[in-house]
Amino acid sequence: MSRVGWEAVRHATTSILATTVDYLTMIVLVSLAGMRPVPATAIAASAGAVTSFTFSRYFTYRATHIAAGHQMWRFVLVSGSSLGLNTLGEYLLHDRVGLQYILARVITSLAVSGGWNYPMLKYFVFSGRPPSRA
Repeated sequence: MSRVGWEAVRHATTSILATTVDYLTMIVLVSLAGMRPVPATAIAASAGAVTSFTFSRYFTYRATHIAAGHQMWRFVLVSGSSLGLNTLGEYLLHDRVGLQYILARVITSLAVSGGWNYPMLKYFVFSGRPPSRA
C-alpha cells in the first residue's frame, strides 16, 4: 500500500478512536448524568478533539518534527469550528427535526468529519508547512 493509502488508514483509525471517545462521553452525559444532548455534544466533542490531536500528531500524520504549539493553535481553530458545526447539526437534527439524538449525531459527525475535519487536519494543521510570518 502506498504512503498516502496508509495515511488514510491511520486517519480512519484515529477518527474511529476519537469518535468512540466523543460518543461514549456524550451518551454517558445524557443517559447517566441527565444532561441535554446539545451541551453534552459540545463537551463530548472536546474530549474527542483531545484524542484526535494526540493521535493525529503522533500516529496519523507523524508530525512531531513541527512544534506542537504551532500545530495546537491551528488545531484549536479547526476543532472549534468542528465543535460549532457538530453542535449546530445536533441542534438542527435533534431539536428542530426531531431525530433521535444519537442518529442526529452520527449524521452530523460524518458530514463534518469528511467535509471539514479531514481536509483541514491534512492540509492546514499537520501539513508540515512552516509557520507563516504574516
